[in-house]
Amino acid sequence: MVSNINEVKLGVIGCGKMASAILKGVVNNGFLKNDNIFLYDTNQDNLNALADKLNLGALFSLDELLSKTNVILIAIKPFGIDSLLNEIKDGCSNKLIMSILAGVKLEKYKKYLPEGQIVRIMPNTPALVNEAMSAVCALDDIDSANFDFAFKFMGNCGKVIKTTEDKIDIITALSGSGPAFYFKIIELLAKSASKLGLDYKQALLLSTQTALGSAKMIFENNFDIDTLIKNVTTPGGCTEVGNNVLSGSDIENIFDKTIKDTMQKAIDLG
Repeated sequence: MVSNINEVKLGVIGCGKMASAILKGVVNNGFLKNDNIFLYDTNQDNLNALADKLNLGALFSLDELLSKTNVILIAIKPFGIDSLLNEIKDGCSNKLIMSILAGVKLEKYKKYLPEGQIVRIMPNTPALVNEAMSAVCALDDIDSANFDFAFKFMGNCGKVIKTTEDKIDIITALSGSGPAFYFKIIELLAKSASKLGLDYKQALLLSTQTALGSAKMIFENNFDIDTLIKNVTTPGGCTEVGNNVLSGSDIENIFDKTIKDTMQKAIDLG
């Protein structure tokens, strides 16, 4: 059980972009001491690069990592999870295990680690700029101190919600994959403007900053999107014309299918 944060020894398995983004927030906020964070990756280049970047300890075997740590963050590719769990199962019985793998169910971890305390996390890539949206869930046997640690841990790189596993695949589609969808929308709006004669780089800046400002307004207005739309829409004006185009299009069904199909892929990964 994580009863004292100063006693946490974190072992990170997998040193890719997401692990790097999460650890950057953890280190920059001083949430854990650098000396208490240890890294392992089969890719030596990734391991050394992250260790050097954040001044963390690089270890070269899973056995050594397990012997030095009491909390594990699993950040590998989902297809390798069975092999990894089979390799670490004897050294994880009393550890808190946090996983950021898409699609891999809590019951799979429990199969290999029946006595483990497992927290499943769905972060997203805006963690790279400290603006992640993460969701955490666990089984009923989780100790509250362990779950609270995982929640606070992810809070170092953005916002966090608590959820249940039956919702996590939907969240994967909405916020896990969502950044790519927003990138595409921002790009398409800019391209539409450039087709009418606007310089594309200027159009992309205008589109991106408009998206950023609009998102901030949603936060500051308590998520009252209908009122925000009304406030920017003058009856008979320009915005109303654009709103009518969107309302009359198939855009809602397109987004429904985007989220549904992405969610199904997350389910299939498990």
